[in-house]
Amino acid sequence: MENSFLGKNFVVAGGSKGIGLELVRQLVSAGGRVHVYSRTTGELTPNNQIVHHACNFLDDDFDATTLPEHIHGVAYCAGSINLRSFRGLKLEDFRTDFEINVMGAVKFLKACMPGLKSSSEDQATSVVLFSTVAVGKGLPMHASVAAAKGAIEGLTHSLAAEWAPAIRVNCIAPALTETPLAASFFATDEKRAAMAAKYPLKRTGRPADIASMAKFLLCPDHSWVTGQCIGVDGGMSTLGV
Repeated sequence: MENSFLGKNFVVAGGSKGIGLELVRQLVSAGGRVHVYSRTTGELTPNNQIVHHACNFLDDDFDATTLPEHIHGVAYCAGSINLRSFRGLKLEDFRTDFEINVMGAVKFLKACMPGLKSSSEDQATSVVLFSTVAVGKGLPMHASVAAAKGAIEGLTHSLAAEWAPAIRVNCIAPALTETPLAASFFATDEKRAAMAAKYPLKRTGRPADIASMAKFLLCPDHSWVTGQCIGVDGGMSTLGV
């Protein structure tokens, strides 16, 4: 499988921290070349296999001229965690979460589409989007992010149908994972233990758990998988604790 990534171009949005960063590292380790789009370099170290482009997905404009001409895989990892009661959420919170998670993905995919199609003559190229376990499993305090990510699942299914057979589109729905974005939920040993107790597997998710599934979906060896929303959530969505 590793040779399947060698010399191929991948584009990762939000690839300087957390799950996106881990995905970049895994793709590079497998021989891929990765263009990363994020506001800052974060923990990313650009080199001859990693090119960083400063980008804010809340902006209307996206400079598509910085994208490689041929794109073999795209992952939109940019997102938000805004866990508050419905009463405490303002309308602007819903708008911002929708802009980051949905409209950001739409703008990014529109820009990447020509490069994906140009690389799909021999084998379907691949797109990976990100949802949340809270879409399929009702969780309190998740109204804003669940609404936005629900739209992502709908977008996944629609684009998978529209872009087949040239481009595969899949989605990953993780539970809360130990990333910088979620650091406050894992700030102490007590919080981490309480979080782990919520899952049948009795541990919390790590960036590598989610990134490994994204790499799997981006790999051309798995070219008969499209239109799926796959839970990587320690069993939360389907098993009792």
